[in-house]
Amino acid sequence: MASLPPNPVPVAYQGGSASVPDWLNKGDNAWQMISATLVGLQSVPGLVILYGSIVKKKWAVNSAFMALYAFAAVVLCWVVWAYKMSFGDKLLPFWGKAGPALGQKFLIKQAALPETTQFYDNGEVETAMVTPFYPMASMVWFQCVFAAITLILLAGSVLGRMSFKAWMAFVPLWLTFSYTVGAFSLWGGGFLFHWGVMDYSGGYVIHLSSGIAGLTAAYWVGPRSTKDRERFPPNNVLLMLAGAGLLWMGWAGFNGGDPYTANIDSSMAVLNTNICAATSLLVWTWLDVIFFKKPSVIGAVQGMITGLVCITPGAGLVQGWAAIIMGILSGSVPWFTMMIVHKRWTLIQKIDDTLGVFHTHAVAGLLGGVLTGLFAEPQLCALFLPVTNSRGGVYGGSGGIQILKQLAGAAFIIGWNLVVTSIICVVINLVIPLRMSEEQLLIGDDAVHGEEAYALWGDGEKYDSTKHGDTTEEFTMEPMASTQVV
Repeated sequence: MASLPPNPVPVAYQGGSASVPDWLNKGDNAWQMISATLVGLQSVPGLVILYGSIVKKKWAVNSAFMALYAFAAVVLCWVVWAYKMSFGDKLLPFWGKAGPALGQKFLIKQAALPETTQFYDNGEVETAMVTPFYPMASMVWFQCVFAAITLILLAGSVLGRMSFKAWMAFVPLWLTFSYTVGAFSLWGGGFLFHWGVMDYSGGYVIHLSSGIAGLTAAYWVGPRSTKDRERFPPNNVLLMLAGAGLLWMGWAGFNGGDPYTANIDSSMAVLNTNICAATSLLVWTWLDVIFFKKPSVIGAVQGMITGLVCITPGAGLVQGWAAIIMGILSGSVPWFTMMIVHKRWTLIQKIDDTLGVFHTHAVAGLLGGVLTGLFAEPQLCALFLPVTNSRGGVYGGSGGIQILKQLAGAAFIIGWNLVVTSIICVVINLVIPLRMSEEQLLIGDDAVHGEEAYALWGDGEKYDSTKHGDTTEEFTMEPMASTQVV
C-alpha cells in the first residue's frame, strides 16, 4: 500500500508556512479586508450613486464622476507616497515620512504602526506598538478607503460648478498636504494620538476635516449659477436612497474595522453605530414634521448621515444609552444649524455648500468628538486607547480634561484645513480656473463631459427635435437603431 506524502496540504494552507505565518490570524485578516471592502462600497458605488441622484439632472454625470475619479486618484497616490505620510515613521510631530507602500517585503510582513508605542513620562512603555495579526497589505488598503471617502465627502460642497480639471489637481494635493496630517496626528502616532485625543474612527480625521475643507473650497470656487441655487431638485430620489443605504450598511466596516481586529469592541462599535444612526434619522424626521409639516426623505437621509458621523469618534468607546443621546443630538443640532442658523447667518449664506457638508459632517463630527469626550466609558477606553485610564467627563477623574483635549484636537484640524485648503485652491487657480465657464454652468454634463445621465432618444442618443422631428414613423423606430452618443 502506497504511503501518503509527508504533508498533502498545499503550502498556501499550511500553518507556520510562508503563506500562513505564525502571527497571522485568519479571522482578523478576513474581517479587516471585509471592513475595507464595506468602506470602499460606501464610496463606489454608494456615494457615486447618491451624488449622481441627489443633484439636478444636468449635473448627475459630473457629480458621480467627481466621486469616482477621486477614489481612483487616491488609491494610486496612497500606495506611492501618502500611506507612509499617514502611518509611517515620524517626520514631524504631525506628519510621517513619505514613501511607497508597494514592495513585497513591506506588504507581506506583519502590520505595524511604528510610531504608536505609548510611553510614560519616565520613558517606560505604557502601551505597546499597534501590531495587528495580519499583513501590511490589509492595513494599507483599509486605510486607503478611508482616505478616498474623505475626498469624496469634500466634493459634496463643490458639486455643480467646480472645474473637473481643477478637481483632478485638487485631489492629490489635498490628500498630501491635509489628510495625511490629520491621519498621522490622530491615528498614526502623532502628537494628538499620544496626548490622548479620542477619534475612534474618523470624526475628526475624516468628517470634521472634509466639512471644513469643503466649506473652504466652496468659498474659493464660488457659487453655482443663480438658477441652480434657486432650484436644485434631486433627479432620482429612489436611487438616492439606494446610495444612502450602501452608506449606512457600509458603516459597519467603517467603525467595526477600526480596532484592527474582530474583537468585542468591534461588535460594540457596530451596534452603537446603528443605534445612533437610527435615532438621528427619527429625530430629524420628527423635527421636519413639527416645524415644516411634512416628513422629508432627503431630510431623513441627512439625519441618518449626521447620526453616523456623530457616533464615529466614539463608536467603540461609549455605551448604548450614550449612543441614543448622541443620536438625539446629532438629529437636532445639525438640523438647527442647517435649517435655522444657516438661513439667518449672512456670511455662511454667501458660501455655496452644495450638499450642506459643513452641517452634516463638520458640525456632526465636532459634536461627536465633544460628546465622546463626555461619554467615553473607562472599560471600553481600555480596550482601544493607548493612554491608560482614559475616560469621559461623566465618569469623573481625568474626564473633564478629556473634553478640553477633544476641543483642542478639533481646533487643530479646523485651523489646518482652513489654511491648507485655501492655499491649495489659490495655487490651483493660478494655473487652472477653479470654476467652470458660464456656458458649462448653463448646460451642465453635456458641455463638460459630452455625456448625459438619461438618454431620451434611441440608445444613448439625445433627442433633438430639429434632427428627429415629431412624426409617428420616427417615434416608432427600433430603440437600438442608433448607437452614437451625441
